[in-house]
Order: sequence, then structure tokens, then C-alpha cells
Amino acid sequence: MFVRICAAVTFASLLLGGAAQAQVQFQPPQTSFRSLFKVPDPRGEFVRLCAPHMVGRWAHPERVCGCLHDYAAATVEDPDLREALLRGISETGVPTIETAWVPASKRSEIGPTFTKIAKPTLQCMFEPATNQ
Repeated sequence: MFVRICAAVTFASLLLGGAAQAQVQFQPPQTSFRSLFKVPDPRGEFVRLCAPHMVGRWAHPERVCGCLHDYAAATVEDPDLREALLRGISETGVPTIETAWVPASKRSEIGPTFTKIAKPTLQCMFEPATNQ
């Protein structure tokens, strides 16, 4: 009986050892998740949604939208506030944050967020030569 148990344990360890070895040797293809599913570039998608709101207001709406995106992404550290701000700009063409888009615990940060992005927003809109 003892010999059978030892043989079963040895057989099982060989199977598991071979499976572990096979797992180590397997390397998935070097493709990114984005390329597999053709997920759009977040910045490009933002500009696509924002630009129609800027047409007629600015000579280069795509440039203004791209600039607004870049400043918002770089300046607003909190992901919830940044996402709400980008949503507001892409839906209206102006920096906007609806309180419903932000968790209740972060709503007091909406005002300071606007203060943080005020100067960069004006630069994007009125100094296009620096935003090329």
C-alpha cells in the first residue's frame, strides 16, 4: 500500500512539474490590448467630441480641445475630478463639472479645481501660438 501511495505522489509531482514547466515556457504574443480591440485613443476621442462645440468660436477647434485636454490631464491629479472636467469640456466646449459626476466626498474640490485650471484654459483659448 505504501509503495502505491509513493508511486501516486511521484506520478502527480511529475505531472505538476511538467505543467509548471510548460507554463514558464509559454510566452503570449507581443501585442497590446489596445491593438487587439482597436480601442480609440482617449485624447483623440476627447478632441473628436469637443471640437464640434468649438467650431465657430475658434479658428482651430481641434488645437484648443487638445490643449484643454492636455492641461486638464496634467493639472488635475484626482482621477474623479479629472474625468468629470474632461466630460464637461467634451460635452459643452467649456470647463464644466456637474456635481452628480463627482463623488459627494470630493464635491468641495470642484471650486479649487477650476481655480487650478483657469489660467491654462485661458492660455489654450487665447494664446494659440504657444499651443502648437
